[in-house]
Amino acid sequence: MQNVRRSVLLVVENLPVPYDRRVWQEALALSAAGYRVSVLSPATPHFPKRAETIEGIAIFRYPMLIEGETPLGIIAEYLWSFVCIFFGSIYIALRRGFRILHLANPPDIFFPIAFFWRILGKKIVFDHHDLTPELFVTKFGERRLPLLRFFYFAERMTFRAAHKVICTNESYREIALGRGRRRPEDVAVVRNAPDAARFRRLPPEPGLKQGAKYLVTFLGEIGEQDGVDVLVRALKRMRLRLGDGAVHCAILGGGPFFDRLIRYAADEGVADMMTFTGRADNETICRFLSSTDVAVDPCPYSPHADVSTATKIMEYMFFELPIVAFDLTETRHSAGAAAIYAGRNDEADFADRIIDLLNAAERRHSLGAAARSRLDADLAWSNSVKVLTATMDGLAAAR
Repeated sequence: MQNVRRSVLLVVENLPVPYDRRVWQEALALSAAGYRVSVLSPATPHFPKRAETIEGIAIFRYPMLIEGETPLGIIAEYLWSFVCIFFGSIYIALRRGFRILHLANPPDIFFPIAFFWRILGKKIVFDHHDLTPELFVTKFGERRLPLLRFFYFAERMTFRAAHKVICTNESYREIALGRGRRRPEDVAVVRNAPDAARFRRLPPEPGLKQGAKYLVTFLGEIGEQDGVDVLVRALKRMRLRLGDGAVHCAILGGGPFFDRLIRYAADEGVADMMTFTGRADNETICRFLSSTDVAVDPCPYSPHADVSTATKIMEYMFFELPIVAFDLTETRHSAGAAAIYAGRNDEADFADRIIDLLNAAERRHSLGAAARSRLDADLAWSNSVKVLTATMDGLAAAR
C-alpha cells in the first residue's frame, strides 16, 4: 500500500490532460517516483471521458462549458471552472485522497481553494506556467480594467497560498521572487522539455508535404496572441518568392483561434498550402516533425511572450529541426545559437528567414544538430524531473 504522504493531485484549467504535455509529463514522473497521482482537468470533445486511468494515472475531468474569448467570457469560464475544481478536489479527496495539491495556472483564481486545503493540512505547490496579467494585456490591450487589477491581486494571493513554487524558466522565477515576494529557497525552476521516452524520430513521410518540396510546421496552441496569423501572411510571401508548390505548411494544434485561422487562411488565399490537424497526439507530432524541413514559432513580441518559454521550441529541438522565431528573451535562452531569429515583429524578415533557410540544406542540418545537442546537454527533461521530485519529496516528508 502506498504511503498516503506520497500522493498528489495535479489540477490544470486551460487544457485537458494528457493533451497538456507539461502536466502529463509531471504526472508520469511523479508516478515513476512512487507517488499515487490524480489529475483534475477539463473535458473536451477530444477528451470527453469524465474519469479514466491512463498509465496508472487517475484522470478526472469536468465539462468545459465555455472557453472565454472576451472579458465577460473569461469571467464566465473561470467562475464555472472554480466551482468544478473546488467540488472536484473534494470528490477526489474522498475517493482517493491526496497529500499534495499541485495547482497549475492560468488562471490564478484558485487561491481560495489552495487556502481551504492548506488549512486542512495539505501541502500546496503552485506550478507557474503563465503570466496571467501580461497574457490579459496581450489579448485585450487594456491596462486599467478592474479585471486586470484583480489578476495582479490573484497572482499575489496564489504565490502566498503555496508552500512551494515551481516555474518554467528563470524569468518567471524572478517574478516569483519579486512580485510574488517568495524566498529563493521556496522557488525552483522546472523547465519545459520533451520526455525522450514519449517521442521518437520516424522515417520521413513525403506524402505529408502534399506534393510540395518543403514542409514548414507549427506546433502548439492556437490563440489570438500566438501569432499563427503571421505565419499565414508569411506563406503568401513564400509563394511569391519560391513559386507554387514549393512549400506546404502543417499546423499541429487547436485552440480558441483555430476556426478563425482556417477562415483567415482561405481569405488570404493560402488554404491550399496548409494542413490543419487540430490538437495532435504524440504519434501525429512524431510523424510531422520527423518530416519537417523548418519549424517555426511566429509568436510576436509582447511583455508576456518575451519572458515565456514555448514548449514547442524544445520539441522542435528534440527532432533536430532548424527553427525560425522572433527574437524573444526566453526563446533565445532556450534555443541559443540553434535557431534563426527574425527582428521583433518584423513579419517580412520572419518570412525571409524561413525562405533563406529552406534554400540552405547544409545550414538546416547544422542548426538541427546543434539544437539536439543543446537540448541533451542543458535542457533535458531528466534534469527537470530531479528538481520536481526533490520539491515533492521535501513536502511529502514535512509535517
